Amino acid sequence: MYSHRKPPTIRQLQYFVAVAEASNFRRASEILQVSQPALTTQITVLETTLGITLFERSRSGTLLSAEGRELLQEARQILLSVQVFMDQASVMATGHKVTYRLGVPPTLGPYLLPNVLPTLHSRYHDLKLYVREAPAVVLQRKLIEGEYDLAIIPLPVNVDGVAMEPLFTEPLKFVVPADHKLASRAGVSPSHLRGETVLTLEGQHHFHHEIQELCQRLGAHVHRDYEGTSLDTLRQMVVMGLGVAFLPGLYVHSEMHDPEALSVFELSGRPISRQHALIWRVGSPSRTFFREFAATLRSIIRERLGEVVSIID
Repeated sequence: MYSHRKPPTIRQLQYFVAVAEASNFRRASEILQVSQPALTTQITVLETTLGITLFERSRSGTLLSAEGRELLQEARQILLSVQVFMDQASVMATGHKVTYRLGVPPTLGPYLLPNVLPTLHSRYHDLKLYVREAPAVVLQRKLIEGEYDLAIIPLPVNVDGVAMEPLFTEPLKFVVPADHKLASRAGVSPSHLRGETVLTLEGQHHFHHEIQELCQRLGAHVHRDYEGTSLDTLRQMVVMGLGVAFLPGLYVHSEMHDPEALSVFELSGRPISRQHALIWRVGSPSRTFFREFAATLRSIIRERLGEVVSIID
């Protein structure tokens, strides 16, 4: 039977998803930039409209009810469909959208984007990029959920529904403190790493898992007691003699202009690297432009950073 009840509004669904993700009305209101009473009112109206309770409220926080958990993914899909609808309309009206939301990992973005964004903006005068940093696994999930339009991430991609264009291969440099037994060598081979204690970033970073797998292959050990929160912290830990490390080539190129406290190597006979790609949702209405955008990125990176990374054609 057809229901005469008024359907939920898009805004109410946005508020529902925001509270569910924040697990707190106050934090959700800050993220949404609305007053907490207004947010609470809209959630109450939504619950009344649906005839169910979406959240369990207590002093310790706000949790989804069993019914709320069942409906959360559906709400996300509706919001994503609305965003796709708006994107498609924008493509029809302007040829491509003026602003794209681009996600990058913190181990890449600060060392890549300053080299490419000025040229990108000179080639696409109407293009604006809203750039945010997050770990690669978060970028992939939020891309699928519609929070990002594009992301540049290290391969492999671990989610379905994503299209990609490989961009470049980045070497990983091996660094040791100046007083390390390997520091004075003309070159370092993979066999020299056997038994070494290797520092890396915290486990939330894709880089952590890359180094962990690398150490397993080389017979080295990941230092479990000390994990860096950033590449700068990781470098300082090596300088202090806490261990050795691998650092991305773009970071070394961008930040290590005066490396007298460290010795930097590429492993002889077995260079270590990682690949990066531009990804987007398979059904994105801007997918044709995104492939063109990837080709432009490769061209700029080859021109500006060709001596640091290798372009994947």
